[in-house]
Amino acid sequence: MYRINFVFTKLGMMKYISHLDLMRLLTRAMRRAMLPLKLSEGFSPHPKLSLKRALKLGLESENEEGSIILTLPTSPDEFKSKLQMQLPEGIKIKNVTGNFN
Repeated sequence: MYRINFVFTKLGMMKYISHLDLMRLLTRAMRRAMLPLKLSEGFSPHPKLSLKRALKLGLESENEEGSIILTLPTSPDEFKSKLQMQLPEGIKIKNVTGNFN
């Protein structure tokens, strides 16, 4: 189990995306980037993605924090480059750190 923490921006037209839609957007982008996502167990598995706080609709942010659990070790640079290629304008990955337990 490998936890990746990341900081991203939510600017421009992306400020009008809701918290749940942002979670779906990040999940889909991570799947398209073919990252080794750890899925929850149970009837409806989903990636173990969490965002630190829910930003109100219509507000921009330079420092939103999130974390994801991966099944294989992935370097922070590789994670950032693969994910950034799949994200729309307004969402930019700024910083990535890994915690490999």
